[in-house]
Amino acid sequence: MQNLHDVVIAAVAFIILVGLMVVVHEFGHFIVAKLFKIRVEAFSFGFGPRLFGIKYGETDYKVCLLPLGGFVKMTGENPGETEHANDPAAFTSHPRWQRMLVGLAGPVANFILAFVLMVFYYGFINEEPRHEVQTTTVEWVIDGSPASAAGLEPGDVIRKFDNVENPTWEQVNQRVSINLSQNVGLVVDRGGKAVPLSMHVPDAPKGQDFDFGQLGLIPQFIQGPIGVQQVEPGTPAAQAGIKDGDALVTVDGHAFHTVIALLAYLQAGRGKPISLVVLRNGALQPPIIAHPAKVDGDEWKLGFAPTPVPYGSDPLSFGKAVVKSKSFCLQNSTLIVEVLGRLFTRQVSVSQLSGPVGIARMAGNAAQTKDWLSKFTLAAAISLNLGILNLVPFPILDGGMIMLLLVESIIRQDISTMVKERIYQAAFVLIMVFFAFIIFNDVTKLPIFTHIKP
Repeated sequence: MQNLHDVVIAAVAFIILVGLMVVVHEFGHFIVAKLFKIRVEAFSFGFGPRLFGIKYGETDYKVCLLPLGGFVKMTGENPGETEHANDPAAFTSHPRWQRMLVGLAGPVANFILAFVLMVFYYGFINEEPRHEVQTTTVEWVIDGSPASAAGLEPGDVIRKFDNVENPTWEQVNQRVSINLSQNVGLVVDRGGKAVPLSMHVPDAPKGQDFDFGQLGLIPQFIQGPIGVQQVEPGTPAAQAGIKDGDALVTVDGHAFHTVIALLAYLQAGRGKPISLVVLRNGALQPPIIAHPAKVDGDEWKLGFAPTPVPYGSDPLSFGKAVVKSKSFCLQNSTLIVEVLGRLFTRQVSVSQLSGPVGIARMAGNAAQTKDWLSKFTLAAAISLNLGILNLVPFPILDGGMIMLLLVESIIRQDISTMVKERIYQAAFVLIMVFFAFIIFNDVTKLPIFTHIKP
């Protein structure tokens, strides 16, 4: 039942998210077409048979059966529609520069949407941990991991990762995801000294998405010791004398800040007794010995619920929100363009791309999280992706149409209708084959095939 619940959430979130992105994209085409007095026959949400709608003026505003995006139908936009050759309101009857702007308007609408979404988030929400660590500091390094082999140590501050200076953890994650099976250079600050290192990024397990945890590198996001919210009766924590409200200052002399790092340390110890220094009611207690055990599964644990990281809303001024949104959009747009470039040079595998099923899983996960950041960043990133991908100069896409119009402008004559039809037919077949591969790749990553819990 839980899996069915997740599937329903993912499906609904995908329809809402992608529907919004595509409708905004098509609205960009629509509004500019109307501006140039190009006849728009239909503005549709969804595809397939018409369910309902309203005819206003020359345009049928409708909702169709399949809620997967939408489309705008302009008179004479398809190469074979020769019957509209003398229609002044037809798409092909307008100057090429106007048709280029109509093609460009869809991607631009997606860029504007991403920018507005992030301005709204930063200006009205902007969730922040109350004890956030501003630097990219390493909390813990797992023995035998790629991070350990690279020479990273707890307390290191990453000053450069790949080609990014003073990166955030989000940027580190992004650079890792596009460097699978490659070596990445980095520079860390260790006790005030710059130390150059090189880390090999492993490939994702077959049929799975890459997980940042595979690096064996645990980031530090907050300061202060691990808080104990509730101790479960009969567990190693209870037997050691840990109480609700305690704080774990050190574990075998290591100052951990998150339970993720503590769990990684416990797995490495395989049940070995540990020495804990506990803060209770503002006073340090004498060291106590705890014996980790496999509690409710295969992981070694102490058996307590940690105090949640305190989050709060800290909205920025409009000016700062605009600056931060601009930075977000520029950073993600640059990353998308780089990934596309690496696809063509075979530095990034096509199998790393996510299609409808992958996007649906991400949308479902974001919908079920309590924070707003994941929801807004996912929506903005997908909108940017949609805008940039549509600008790729490939027939059928907006960029392909713009490219053909540029060619016609250079040769000062229209490309024959038959040639255009053949180009679009070949492009359609290639797009369908590529789309089928992406969907197959998405499906093979589902938990039912990988036997991994989501």
